[in-house]
Amino acid sequence: MIKVLRIEVGSYASNCYLIWDDETSQGVIIDPGAEEEQILTSLEKAGFTPLAILLTHAHSDHIGGVKMVKEKFDIPIYIAAEEKEWLTNPELNLSAMSGDPVVAMEPDELLSDEQLLTFGSVKFRTLHTPGHSPGSISFLNEERGMLFCGDALFAGSIGRTDFPGCSLEQLMESITKKIMSLPDSIICFPGHGSHTTVGAERTDNPFINGSFFA
Repeated sequence: MIKVLRIEVGSYASNCYLIWDDETSQGVIIDPGAEEEQILTSLEKAGFTPLAILLTHAHSDHIGGVKMVKEKFDIPIYIAAEEKEWLTNPELNLSAMSGDPVVAMEPDELLSDEQLLTFGSVKFRTLHTPGHSPGSISFLNEERGMLFCGDALFAGSIGRTDFPGCSLEQLMESITKKIMSLPDSIICFPGHGSHTTVGAERTDNPFINGSFFA
């Protein structure tokens, strides 16, 4: 049975997700953004072995805990090829402007659109969903109907597009073509806030149903 645990971390209340198979006790960590000790404690309580760190994008509030988790478990870091340099560059990952620069580690695996990833019995298909950042990746588990969409889509809103490298036009295209093309029943686990569904956002999200731009 696949389980999901959301851990809210850091001053920006970013979501870190633990996803694992309770039978095999193997899984992955998505976006360990901060509060590494809390993440490690949650991992210990969950009782599974992480096989990889998956990053939806490389803004500092999603990568702040990468270094400690990587050192603790010696597992590969996966991120989009477009943001390869961001993990070690505070200017690119936006931490320089906060006065608390984040320097993580270089990635082990570079992702592109429509890749199939397998970690034991936990499987994902990658969807390149740029707009909030050039290399934003959403991780789709079709078998369980789950999408980990980072900061592309939120419950009732969308990701910010006022950072360097952002594009509202590109983000709306990503949401329309990649996320809204999925079944209504798909559960979306965003980078901030509570989960939602594709169907709920199709109906109620003002950026998607057109009411925001009316």
